[in-house]
Amino acid sequence: MATEALNGALDRLEQALTRVETAVTQKNGSDGEADEALAILKVRHRKLKDTVAQELRQLDLLLAGLPK
Repeated sequence: MATEALNGALDRLEQALTRVETAVTQKNGSDGEADEALAILKVRHRKLKDTVAQELRQLDLLLAGLPK
């Protein structure tokens, strides 16, 4: 259940990032500074998502090892 909630949270983050990307693109057109900021945001988002996914895998392994 916790995994499902975290996956849902990750999906909402993805959706929010898409909305931000769209808004930045529409507002600034092809402004070089905005493009750079967007690229940095995408990298940060990817790192965060990868970290959360790795932690979820670790949590699943810990939970699988608990006695029932």
